[in-house]
Amino acid sequence: MAEELVQSTCVRALERSAQFMPGTRIDRWLFSILHSIWVSDLRARKVRQGQGFVDPDALLAADNHATSDDNRHFQRIMQHVNALPEAQRNALFLVYVEGLTYQEAAETLAVPVGTIMSRLAAARATLARQPATTPSPKEKRR
Repeated sequence: MAEELVQSTCVRALERSAQFMPGTRIDRWLFSILHSIWVSDLRARKVRQGQGFVDPDALLAADNHATSDDNRHFQRIMQHVNALPEAQRNALFLVYVEGLTYQEAAETLAVPVGTIMSRLAAARATLARQPATTPSPKEKRR
């Protein structure tokens, strides 16, 4: 999957090389292409399989060391994250998972920095209202 994504990114970059702006960061340009292909592929798979954005069970299956309480908590969080609008999920992923700065995420998604900030604020507010995303007293003691 990752190799196919990188290959598709390289092909698309070569096809659209005239769109690259000299003097800008090529890694950000390539990442935005990769992100676009990845999102398109996820949408296509979602339609074909009739599944949600991310399957929490598939993610949890890879982690054999997590306790069942941890698994349930993680599953609840992922369900709430997956319920976010796509624009908020993408901003959340780029900043909190990929570690991009707000500016880098804005460049990647071709939106103003303020848009990234408002999408993240909205996502955080939505997730904060969900009781399942707040650790239970038992989970806080760990």
